[in-house]
Amino acid sequence: MPLDFTAIDFETANSSPASACAVGLVRVRAGRVVAKAGWLIRPPAGHDEFNPFNTRIHGIRVEDVAGAAEWTHQLDALCAFAGADVLVAHNAGFDMNVLRRACAATGDDCPPYRYLCTLQLARKSYVLDSYRLPVAAAEAGFADFAHHNATADAEACAHIVIDTARRHGVTDVSHLAELAGIKVGRLEPSAPVSAGPTFAPMALEAAVA
Repeated sequence: MPLDFTAIDFETANSSPASACAVGLVRVRAGRVVAKAGWLIRPPAGHDEFNPFNTRIHGIRVEDVAGAAEWTHQLDALCAFAGADVLVAHNAGFDMNVLRRACAATGDDCPPYRYLCTLQLARKSYVLDSYRLPVAAAEAGFADFAHHNATADAEACAHIVIDTARRHGVTDVSHLAELAGIKVGRLEPSAPVSAGPTFAPMALEAAVA
């Protein structure tokens, strides 16, 4: 099978995983980047407070998303881009939780995507002092990108998969995960999310991934 997948990265407005404010998507076919997309998202009501901590990380402010479509109106576009691909993300648990919890907050059906974590993949494939996305991506030959720009981060994830697949001598995501000793997960729906305080900073691992 060819090395086909979609890399994804979310940025959030605050500590709530439902507070998606930007997404980046990169499609890979036969081990080559063939399409990129990214857009701003107006976070779901009750999860739309912009924490200064998060804004310092990604630079997105409440006024930047004022004219953006809400999650419900953008989910179809996200799914149309990704199709039936395996999703890959750095610290994928964070990004999959954003997808899951944003759907729960808006009452949308959560798409049952399979996913692979490039943080785990890098730890199994590289010997580095740090496995943060910029360091792992540089090892994969993709350096000097705009970290915390969602599309740039998604492209960095894509290059980690492309490079590690080359190093392992495989041509599909499932075989790559098997050789690296990691699992391809599956996204499961979440219970509905109630609005709550959104002032605490994100967990550090999610913020610096």
